Amino acid sequence: MDMIITSSAFPHNGAIPKAYTCEGRNISPPLAWNGIPGAASSLVLIVDDPDAPDPRAPRMTWVHWVLYNLPVSVAGLPEAVRSLPAGVLEGVNDWQRTGYGGPCPPIGRHRYFHKLYALDVVLPDLGRPTAKALEQAMKGHVVAEARLVGTYQKGD
Repeated sequence: MDMIITSSAFPHNGAIPKAYTCEGRNISPPLAWNGIPGAASSLVLIVDDPDAPDPRAPRMTWVHWVLYNLPVSVAGLPEAVRSLPAGVLEGVNDWQRTGYGGPCPPIGRHRYFHKLYALDVVLPDLGRPTAKALEQAMKGHVVAEARLVGTYQKGD
């Protein structure tokens, strides 16, 4: 069985509802996953937008959420998650803060990648790493990955 990540709020490649964006309540969507490999010791979740600032001329990937050391026993996160499972550590998003920051594209329809990684280790406390620093620490430890893509355009 392959590892998968889903949301009850939107289908893969579907539109993210306004509630989860800067135009709505800016809360995290409900996420669920399964198929975690037996070799996994922890999970990492990175949510980012590779279409920033304009999907017709992307110049950067904007990071919306960074979580690591999610226990493999956890099968997802609820909508508007306020308290994370024990042991979970947070990195900083591109607003230079921890926590979820919803889609808020300046122009056009953007894609938002919810990337779940299964690692064969529990990472040490990295402080408040950026997604790039976390990805560096994960090198050589990823045993599986899954992606859920949602889209959003202001005014939807």
